Amino acid sequence: MAHGSRHFDVLAPKSSFYHGPFGRLFPDLDAWNAPGVSDTDAALLDVANNLMIELPGELPADIAADQSKIDQLEVDFGSNIPAGYTYFGQFVDHDITFDPASSLMRKNDPNGLINFRTPRLDLDNVYGSGPDDQPYLYDSNDKAKLAVGHVEGRPELPDLPRFDGRALIGDMRNDENSMVCQLQLAFLLAHNALVDRARVAHPAAKTGEVFEMARKTLRWLYQHIVWNDFIPKIAIDAVAKCALQLNDTSDGRKIWECGLGDVYRWKNQPFMPVEFSVAAYRFGHSMVRNSYQTNNPERGFGNHAPIFDNSGGSDPDDLRGFRPMKPENCIQWDWFLQMQSSAPGLFPQMARKIDTKLANALAFLFEGAVGDPGNVLAFRNLKRSVSYDLPSGTSVAKKFCLKPIMLRPEEPDALWYYVLREAQGNGGNTLGRVGSVIVCSVFAGLLKGDPQSWISLEPCWTPADDPLLKDGEDNIDDTSWSLASIIRLSGLKADGIGFA
Repeated sequence: MAHGSRHFDVLAPKSSFYHGPFGRLFPDLDAWNAPGVSDTDAALLDVANNLMIELPGELPADIAADQSKIDQLEVDFGSNIPAGYTYFGQFVDHDITFDPASSLMRKNDPNGLINFRTPRLDLDNVYGSGPDDQPYLYDSNDKAKLAVGHVEGRPELPDLPRFDGRALIGDMRNDENSMVCQLQLAFLLAHNALVDRARVAHPAAKTGEVFEMARKTLRWLYQHIVWNDFIPKIAIDAVAKCALQLNDTSDGRKIWECGLGDVYRWKNQPFMPVEFSVAAYRFGHSMVRNSYQTNNPERGFGNHAPIFDNSGGSDPDDLRGFRPMKPENCIQWDWFLQMQSSAPGLFPQMARKIDTKLANALAFLFEGAVGDPGNVLAFRNLKRSVSYDLPSGTSVAKKFCLKPIMLRPEEPDALWYYVLREAQGNGGNTLGRVGSVIVCSVFAGLLKGDPQSWISLEPCWTPADDPLLKDGEDNIDDTSWSLASIIRLSGLKADGIGFA
């Protein structure tokens, strides 16, 4: 999911004819501003600190030190969405949009500063500009494969390739925390496994040919997982089914059609709507937990690691990234995704509900000066809603002919807050109607608008029919292909074997 940012420049003019890197879904709607206040920033900070933190006034370290409090928070705020999808959502965000100031723990992507992510689900956060333009992302002994490193002193535990601790990957943001770092690693390893399969299937193929075979299969599998695994977990089912449909034509063909094209439409190529990137898709911030169990026995069963330890120190015992991976932070994936080896009743750990409460760990980021409101993630997102002239959630609901939810007088009608509040009223296990329509319409439009997607090139393709996938066991646990398939394809340790 897109992160908060201290950078608030408006990138999308309010014109229905403007379709640049960023655009608008609702240029005709008036911008929302906090009504009846003389100091908007103070009002938004008050909302962030008093309405949007799970336990206002308590520091993350206090929560992490109290196991009973952690257990109760998991009960009070837990959803039915496995925790791994929080960070898959972040991974997807880093594939489709880029803001060089948008990071929880600020590290800029030197490639992204001059090359924005493409508004397509094409894994350019994995492949970069390709082996010719960015050879440092690739194996120096085999240009068809992506470079992979290993945990220091533990050659059996892979890590992202690094130089002076800094990951050499297509998007630096995918090293922000241990979970998204390990997802990035899974995609690197999955690509390399597909290269090996392509060489077995086509022994006479050249290096460039096997690279393209592997990249095409991984991209299409990833797109399939986004639409058929991730979206059903976070959006209302009826909205997702309406957004993208495989329909029969009168001449016997089949084509994918976007049922929400009136919401997200583009002329020559897709653009990134600010109502999506600045508001609706930031629902993932509310899914982040204060802490996670990572693996056993390196960290020990029942031992939670905080997502961020803001108590100080040069090498904090937390899950933040931008440093070499530690063995105790390597992810045991059946603790984050539903897999065959997941212990019933205990794992996978679940994400927090999609609601207006953010974990205390996200309340105090300390990226700037002490007391700077920019350190408060919820404030950043609310501030952006104002700075980007986004419409109110109520006005968007009315545009959709939906009955708006009732907000209390102290609650802001900022689109980001409204999407979270709507989801909260829906039980917190999926987005509500407005959030689902915005998110589903954009993802459907991105897939339909990509001339290289399976939607465009081979509409009836499925992973089970792919020559590089159909003979493997990547789908052994599931009735449909899922994010767990990437983990199995990568060869990462799903059940903890190898961490000892």
